Order: sequence, then C-alpha cells, then structure tokens
Amino acid sequence: MSERIVIKDNKNPILPCVPTRELVVFPGMVLHFDVGREMSINALKAALASDGYVFLVAQKDVVVEKPIKSDMYKIGTIAKVTQIIKSPNGLFRCLVEGAYKGRLVDFYVHGKNYEAEVKKMPNYSREKFDENEIYAVCREIKDIFGEYAKVVPRMPNELYTQVIAANEPKNLFEAIAFNITLPFADRQILLETGSAGEKLACLMSILSREIDVISLEQQIHEQVRASIEDNQREFYIREQIKALQNELGNMTGEESGDDNEIQSYLDKIEATGACDEVKEKLTSEVKRLSKMMSSSQEAVVIRNYLDTCLALPWNVYTKDRTDIKKAEKILENDHYGMKRVKERILENLAVRCLTPEIKGQILCLYGPPGVGKTSVGKSIARALNRKYVRVSLGGIKDESDIRGHRKTYVGAMEGRIINAIKQAGVKNPVVLLDEIDKMSNDFRGDPSSAMLEVLDSEQNSSFRDHYIEMPFDLSDVMFVTTANNLDTIQPPLLDRMEVIELSSYTREEKFNIAKLHLIPKQLKKNGLKASQMRITNDGIYMLIDSYTREAGVRKLERAIGSLCRKAAKEIVEDNVKKVTFRASNIEKYLGHKKYLPEYTSKEDQVGCVNGMAWTSVGGVLMPLEVLVLDGKGKIELTGSLGDVMKESAKIAVSYCRSVADKYGIAHDFYETKDLHIHAPEGAVPKDGPSAGVTMVTALVSALSGIPVRADVAMTGEITLSGRVLPIGGLREKTMAAYKEGIKTVVVPKANIGDLDEIDDVVKLNLEFVFAETIQDVLDVSLTKKPDESSIPVGVMQNAVKGDIRTEVTV
Repeated sequence: MSERIVIKDNKNPILPCVPTRELVVFPGMVLHFDVGREMSINALKAALASDGYVFLVAQKDVVVEKPIKSDMYKIGTIAKVTQIIKSPNGLFRCLVEGAYKGRLVDFYVHGKNYEAEVKKMPNYSREKFDENEIYAVCREIKDIFGEYAKVVPRMPNELYTQVIAANEPKNLFEAIAFNITLPFADRQILLETGSAGEKLACLMSILSREIDVISLEQQIHEQVRASIEDNQREFYIREQIKALQNELGNMTGEESGDDNEIQSYLDKIEATGACDEVKEKLTSEVKRLSKMMSSSQEAVVIRNYLDTCLALPWNVYTKDRTDIKKAEKILENDHYGMKRVKERILENLAVRCLTPEIKGQILCLYGPPGVGKTSVGKSIARALNRKYVRVSLGGIKDESDIRGHRKTYVGAMEGRIINAIKQAGVKNPVVLLDEIDKMSNDFRGDPSSAMLEVLDSEQNSSFRDHYIEMPFDLSDVMFVTTANNLDTIQPPLLDRMEVIELSSYTREEKFNIAKLHLIPKQLKKNGLKASQMRITNDGIYMLIDSYTREAGVRKLERAIGSLCRKAAKEIVEDNVKKVTFRASNIEKYLGHKKYLPEYTSKEDQVGCVNGMAWTSVGGVLMPLEVLVLDGKGKIELTGSLGDVMKESAKIAVSYCRSVADKYGIAHDFYETKDLHIHAPEGAVPKDGPSAGVTMVTALVSALSGIPVRADVAMTGEITLSGRVLPIGGLREKTMAAYKEGIKTVVVPKANIGDLDEIDDVVKLNLEFVFAETIQDVLDVSLTKKPDESSIPVGVMQNAVKGDIRTEVTV
C-alpha cells in the first residue's frame, strides 16, 4: 500500500473509500448496508463531513481484513451518503445512492480511513447494438424474466409489471438488476459492462443460468421432501408396531423386540459408507431380524452376520506415506541388506505418488527359512504407513478357510482373508500370506484354487466370501506372500505373483545383522545393558563359523541368547560388572565347536584343486582330488557324486586327451592308467555342472605332474570344446573363498555382471579372473606353464585356439 500523495493539478478527485465485501452498488441505485470495519466507518464519516460522496469498490477476497489496491476490483461506484445510524450491536448502518461509475486509479491510507483517486466514467457507454438488435434483446430478456419469475418464490407482481412495462434498455436493465438477488461476481460483471445493450445481453445469460440452477434446487428439494415423508411414514408404522408388540408382551408375558437394537443396526449401516448393494442387503437382514423373537436361534445367526459385516472397513483407508526418503530409512533400520526387496517397495511407493489410483500388487518373497521373509512384510507396512496383518496358510486343506462357510451352517464364520481385513480395520492394509507353499488339498476342496481370485488384481475387486455373500473390494490391499519352495505352488497361482528371491545370508551379512539387530534385541530380552555384556567382532565370527551353519540367522540368535543368559547368571551370582565374550573364551561357555573348518588344500599340490560350491545354507569350498594309478583306463568316482558331476568327469577326461601333447601327458593314459576322482566329505551328496573346470584342472595337474596353486579357487561348467559356461550362486561361493583365505578366484566370464551382488569386502580382498576357456583357468591355477617350445606348432595352435584371458581386480 502506497503513501498518500496529493497532486494539486490532479484532474481525478480523491474521495473517501469503502472496500465492500460481496456488495456491488449500481449508479442510480438506493440501498442500505452495514459497516463494521473501523477504517470503513471513518471513511463514511469523512464523506459526511465533506460533500457526502464516497467511493464504493468491491474486494476480490472477502477474507482480507486490510486490503491493498491489488485486492480490489478496478471498477466501482461513486455514491452519495445520505444517512449513518449506529445499531445496538456496534455496527453502523448507512444509506447510500449510487451516482456515477468510477475507475480506481490509486488507493491510499489517509489518517484513520481509506481514500482513493477515482476517474469518473459514464454509467452507460456508447451503444454497440443497432435498434433492431436492442429490440430483440429487450423482448428476449422479458421472456426469460417471465420464466425466472415462475421459478423464484414470492416474486412481487409489481416488479414483474415494472419489467414488462419498461421500454427503454436502461430502464429495463435497472428494473431487473436493482431488484433481484444475483451472485456478487455476476453483479460486478454487470457493473463493468459498458453499454445498455451489452448489459442486457449479459444479464440474459445470467438469468438463464439462474433458472437452471433454481430448477435443479427445487427438484432436489422435492426428492428430499419425498424421502423424508417416506421415512416419517415408516417411523409412524414402526411406532404402531412397537405399541402393538408392547401390548402383546403385556398380555402374554413375553418380551417385545428390541427396537433400540434395530435402530442401532440401521444407523451403523448408514455410517458404513458402503455401496447401495451392500446397504440394501444389510437393511433386508435387519428387517428380517425385526420380525423375529430376540431369543430365537435364527435371530442369533442374523445378529452374528450383521456384526461381522458391520465390523468390516467398507470405506476406511489409511493414507500412504509419500516421503520416499523416510520409507527408505525405515527399511534400512529394520533389515540389513535385501536390496532387491527394498528397491521394489520404494519403486511401488514412487509409482503410487505419480498414480494414486494404482491397485495393490502381489509380491512373493521366496527363500530358505530364517532369512527374514515374514519380518520384511511388517517392515513394508511400516514403510508405506499401512496397517499390517498376518495370515498363516501352513497346513490349510479346506477351501472354506479362504472363502468362509455359508451362514446357514452351525458355527459358520468368514474366511481368513475377510477376517484379516476385519482385524486390520482398514481397506488397504498389507496382508502377509505366510507359508503359501505349505497349503494342501483334500476332499473338502483346494484352497490354492480359492487363492487364485484373491491374488488376481483384475478379479479381487469383487471378492465374495461365502459367509458375507456380498462383493468386497480387495484391490487396494497389498498382498505379500512367503514361500520356501516354489515347486509346490500351483503354476496359475505362481503366475499371479511377482517373485523376489531372498538368498541365504553371507558371512558378512550375518555379522552385521548380529551386531545391529540380534545382539541389541537379546540384550533387551534378557534384561541386560550394553555396558554389562559385549561380544567382540572375532567372537561374532566364531559364532557364525563354528556354532551355526544355516541360511538365515535363527540359530545365530539362539546362540547369542544363550550367551546373554550365561552373562546374566555371572552378573547375578558373581557380582560381575561386565562380561566380554571373545573367540578365545566362547568355547568355555557354549562347549566344543559344532562345525569344524572346511577341508581345503593349504599348499601347492599335484592333483588337488579348490572348487567352490553352493548349498542351501551358503557357499562352501569343495576340494577335488585326483589320483593316477597304473591300470586299464578305469575311472573311479567317489564322494557321493551325482549324475551331472559324473558326466562332467567324462568331459574332463576327453578334454585332457585333446591337450595331452601340450602338457606332456601320455597319449594312452586312458588305456594304461586308472583315474580316481574323489570329493571329500563323502556323506554329503554333491551334484551340478559347476565343478567342470575343477575336474579338468585336477586331471591335467595329476597327469602332467604340475602342482596347482593352493590360493586359487574356481567354479564353472565346461564343454568338450573347452568353453567355460556361466554358473549360479557366485555371491555365496566367493564369500566362502574369502572366509577360507583364498586370494584368487576363477569364474566364468559370462558371470562378470554378477559382481554387483557380491559384498564389497569380498571384492576388496579377492582377485577375480574371468575365464572364457579352460585354458584361461589352467594358466592361472597351475604353478608353471608347459614348455611350448617342445610342442609342434600345429598342435600348439589347436590347443590354444580362441584363448582369451580377462583379469579384473576389484
């Protein structure tokens, strides 16, 4: 707001100004209005003290208490103040008469009131319509006003007569605009419009719209009135029935129906916010209940049914979290690792931020026991700010457990899905379907088939439980399932879920989980403080390596809990202030080691190679030994080797024959020598193609007499032509090599993309050699290369054809 500037030669008058709220005054119009703001009251008093003229201009926003120039319209009215009266409630009522139309040039604060520099404007500008157009507009607006008078209640006959009798456009406009109620914005538009013909055309459009709005309001009013009359009629009838039942109860000594209960049910039905189909169904059940004796068995069934249906969240939702950073922080705090699961949840949250109408997804967390599948579901709910409910499906055989029982049966109840929604209390919870692979079937039905509709986002928007008998929308629910084995899940059911595999934890992941989560949890559970018990880093590694061997961390948590209990005992019995567990004293508390270190080759040996294998509880080193004996070409395989490994041994022998010249191997070794291939720990079954490169290396070493480096471990499938094919489980295998002190690992070149999943500590401590052919493996693993000068050129070229070695040190 600018300071007041008075220019002596200014041609525009400066007048007291009153900013009006939802009030527009036309020139020539006489009306009274109330004024409450002190600045406006002072402006009116200043006008009376001078020549009586004041500038009335409307505010754009009625909420603004202290307006500035930009808060007001440009066009207003210069009016003559004829009277100001103070009312008992403290307001001032003033009477004004519009004189001229004016344009707001500037707006000031002068003393205790507003003043405005105003440019005087003609009330009606030059007419743009010709005489015939003016005549047509006047006739049309009179017809429209006639229709308007029919729909507006209590329209004075004198006003209608005055409008019909008006012949001049100006008189016709003023007769209508001055005497009917129009929205504030429309009156401002009429004031700003220039000529009389344009004002009438604009007014004609406004009246047509008002007729439509008023007609629609009257229709709505009639509908509401009819509905109220029907409700009143029903109320009177119910009151009569109640009186008759009371009389009948007094005569027979029986209790009458509980009308308060009936009315309570009806009120709850209205408050559910459910669709019309649901409300009609529930209302019909309430009507049936009202006609029964309250003590009858059927009435009890209906009450249970109504209570169950009304307990469902038909229209109750929780608001999803939109802060991805906060959701990511929650996931990181709850679980260590699990990058794929966390990324998938954050992606889902990001998509919901962009398209809130997206329906619920179905995720399947697949992995070995103890890796945190169930607890991840709870973290997902926390990250999304949703309610969480768990449904255990292990051992379910009956389809009715999923869909519920018909309410006609004794003891009937809803299925587990609807019951989970009822427990959650909202329509969009996170529902964890635990152990979905443990469902079975019998003569009572197949629950897996019932789950097909539940876990189909295109169908579950109208899921019908047998007990509820009404469609319930499950499309807003986020289903998370868990499974240990995908083979037992029906293919159609598996196809409906997005499978995310949770592999077994590596040694480093177990260490961090124990340090960040398990130890604080067990300390709290056993009433200890961090200052009273401590497990050193080498102690944690001792627990992982020597007292547990599992994919998850359950046994590790139990071992930590056992140490906490022993620490609590020492603190209580011996008044020890702090107990520290190290690798050197853990055996004293937990007994001898349950798992000994794996057998590996510790020095360069002939025919002994460190292979790498994957198991369900993680990766292990699998040494392979080959012994060459005089004989007749017999191949002996021991160590519980499977069929695939036996075939790999045959491929390895054939490949050794093809490179016999290069490594100085006798050409007839397959006829004069017996080969004995053995994998230690013979009680453990072993199979798979990834030991192919290990067998070739061991055979070449044993037949050529060249030792194999003890600090090298390898994995990879081979072909007859010597190519190395990709394998799986590289993350677990390399962790096992790192744990056993291996320095170099040889893996297939096609697995170079799997480096992203390998732990950083492993990549920092191991040298990775990516092999494309078996020659790459032999060049790295053998302690010396064959003397190529003694090999014929043609033979050497055949042996090293396509030999490309790629080394990557991370």
